[in-house]
Amino acid sequence: MITETETPQTHSQALQENGMYVFMGEVNNENISPIVEWILHENFVVKKKRKELLLMICSEGGDMGAAFALIDVMRSSLIPVKTVGLGMIASAGLLIFISGTPGRRVLTPNTSILSHQFSWSNEGKAHELFATMREFELTQQRMLAHYQLCTGLSEDEIRKNLLPPHDIWLSAPEAMSLNVCDHISELVR
Repeated sequence: MITETETPQTHSQALQENGMYVFMGEVNNENISPIVEWILHENFVVKKKRKELLLMICSEGGDMGAAFALIDVMRSSLIPVKTVGLGMIASAGLLIFISGTPGRRVLTPNTSILSHQFSWSNEGKAHELFATMREFELTQQRMLAHYQLCTGLSEDEIRKNLLPPHDIWLSAPEAMSLNVCDHISELVR
């Protein structure tokens, strides 16, 4: 039973104090910053280290820079980060999900997965467009290398099954067959 003094903030804080973070939203600096701070806090401030951190994700995707900032922090975490996909994980949200510690990436049975090539738009003078094109190329390379690292698939398999010219929607079992997740499970296990 929720008392009058309990708020969603206290629920969120209680989960984080118990090694869990629920991320539901767009991938952007504002939403990713608290997750980065939480992982860093657990790694470098908390005296008694946890055996595992649990990051639950339901996200439509968003900013690739913010996603890769979190991915780098997850990869360098001294504490394994278990990821659980809920509802829908798409685009940059999927990149974060697959960054979970190998063997600890779980999809719930009803999770939908969207994978697609990096998209962007830009306006400006020629020199600005050339600079943006360079960032686009670097981001494409980072995405491909990240998918290879996290799935073990070849570049050809990734381009065919996860990053073709059109959007790819996957069920949890389809995602598992492509090494996008390690397990499919209900939450209460």
